[in-house]
Amino acid sequence: MKRIIYLPLDERPCNASFPVTLFSDAMEIAVPPVLGSKKTPADWEQLQHFLEQEAPRADGMVLAMDQLLYGGLIPSRLHHLERDEVRKRLNFLRTLKKRYPALVIYAYQCIMRCPQYSSSEEEPDYYAQYGREIFLLGKAQHKVQLGLCREEELNSLRRAVPEEALKDYLERRAFNLSFNLEALELVRDGVINGLVFPQDDSAAFGFTAMDQEKVRARIREMRLDTKVMLYPGADELGLTTMSRMLLYFEGRHPRVYVKMASVIAAGFIPPYEDRPLGETIKYHLIAAGCRVASSLEEADIVLGVTFPGCEGREITDRAAAQREYDITRNLAEFLLFLEDALESGKIVTVADNAYANGGDPDLISQMDQRGLLDRIHGYAGWNTSSNTMGTAVAEGIHALIRGMTNSHRSFIALRYVEDAGYCGKVRSDVAENDLPRLNYTYYDVGEQRGEVSRIVGGKLREYAARELSSIADRIEIQDVWMPWERAFEVGLKIQWKE
Repeated sequence: MKRIIYLPLDERPCNASFPVTLFSDAMEIAVPPVLGSKKTPADWEQLQHFLEQEAPRADGMVLAMDQLLYGGLIPSRLHHLERDEVRKRLNFLRTLKKRYPALVIYAYQCIMRCPQYSSSEEEPDYYAQYGREIFLLGKAQHKVQLGLCREEELNSLRRAVPEEALKDYLERRAFNLSFNLEALELVRDGVINGLVFPQDDSAAFGFTAMDQEKVRARIREMRLDTKVMLYPGADELGLTTMSRMLLYFEGRHPRVYVKMASVIAAGFIPPYEDRPLGETIKYHLIAAGCRVASSLEEADIVLGVTFPGCEGREITDRAAAQREYDITRNLAEFLLFLEDALESGKIVTVADNAYANGGDPDLISQMDQRGLLDRIHGYAGWNTSSNTMGTAVAEGIHALIRGMTNSHRSFIALRYVEDAGYCGKVRSDVAENDLPRLNYTYYDVGEQRGEVSRIVGGKLREYAARELSSIADRIEIQDVWMPWERAFEVGLKIQWKE
């Protein structure tokens, strides 16, 4: 069995646990014993020691560059590191590869995001007051450059952001961008075998989009188009890159047929992304080591995609979106197709990206009624469309290579309970009815394992019994916690009972 070093993007379960949970029966995976905590970066010396200790006996490395360089995803947006210090960490990778040239390194590195809202939850403090204005300023500046906006609008937005805050933000962006560009040199020199620049919370115009253009230009200039990809996503990249590593060692490039619930969905841009869904799907498949199948017959895997033929909405806007969703997609035909694909022996995995930040209750209900929940080989429906897409693709790949093991079924059950249960229903219920009563807020639930996690666990068990009735007796919720002591994400340990 191949041994893989995994340096995750941060300590949240989606990054630190999901890839290990899904792939640990296919590869030995070594993870750092200690990571950072939200805005507190991981200790560089400890990470360096871990890598030096593991590299001599490893076959490959799945590497989040933001962890290596800055100590995590959120620290990458907040750090005050000197350039020489970050370059030292970057060059450490050169040293490691020189010592162990057979080490296969697949890496990913975020281009710094620019959220469209005002909040300092994951950004510098001033973003709480001026975040929306900073985003609009970047959008206007980009449009001015393209001749799509007047200079007067740009000047008005500049006056809305204090000079000191804007200076800090732009210098921080420029610093991180410079190391995005330096990472390309590691690809050129053969240190990194493949690199992805995921776009967390992206948009078609703005500071992030302008940085993307600079990175794309350098990729073309260095003729690295076949080794470097840039597309929407972030927290799913551990799963995507682990999939690619597994397929590399298996010597396979599975073909994936994409079945969409709407005939026109591919042309729409999902929330928090910057390009049509159909193009993003191709990137996810290629990044995971797959190829796009032109027909069902040649496919190894079928990827079902639930996005509607209209503007995508948040799961909290489901009631308002219902009519348009019903009109622009056909779930009945979609599920009949997946059933037929299963009957023909295909691996079937579902990317439930119909809504942002939660699984689709209509889909789950129909799958439950049809007895599909324990027949399909993968399901995901969390956060952004790309987070969902990468997870579902990884499940399909793992099922193809390793089959429906107990750990695989446990991971799918986790997705049903977390994505459809917590994100789709329980989170908003707890936020509206329990947090105010307990004097907590959405961004402060007191502790990881406390009253809120106890309430969440109870409501998830009720959800599973009610909404996942066809498999409820097979799902054991063993642990519930709130990783960042806020309501947005939940930590779960789920066991599939044979």
